[in-house]
Amino acid sequence: MTNISLPRVGCGVAIFHNDQLLLVKRKRNPEAGHWGLPGGKVDPYEKVADTAAREIDEELGIQIKAPELLCVVDQIDRAGGQHWVAPVFLVETFIGEPAIREPDALAEMGWFDLSALLPAPLTEATQQALQALEGRSGHL
Repeated sequence: MTNISLPRVGCGVAIFHNDQLLLVKRKRNPEAGHWGLPGGKVDPYEKVADTAAREIDEELGIQIKAPELLCVVDQIDRAGGQHWVAPVFLVETFIGEPAIREPDALAEMGWFDLSALLPAPLTEATQQALQALEGRSGHL
């Protein structure tokens, strides 16, 4: 019998500063060892935009301003029995200086120019968000 779970809800945040994208390297599954957008799981009865702000504050110690919905990621892993639905927000204004605040969850962080080679491997959600960014002027 296949291990089937209900879809779970998470969120990600594409944070830009000086034309660079902030990425973090994950320590935990799913996709441990992959570089991706910061974010996390939506708690029961929590609005997704509130989750994005909470997770970014917890993980990086910054307060995001004016998040804009960039895309909705559907990450389906039939073999692993997981399905995640994750709205991804675009943020270009924040308060504070980002730093890793959850060293048990995040190994590294860095700012990356999208015109250069990005670190690998990238999470599936990050790959989908980058595709959504391709159509926007000012990014990519």
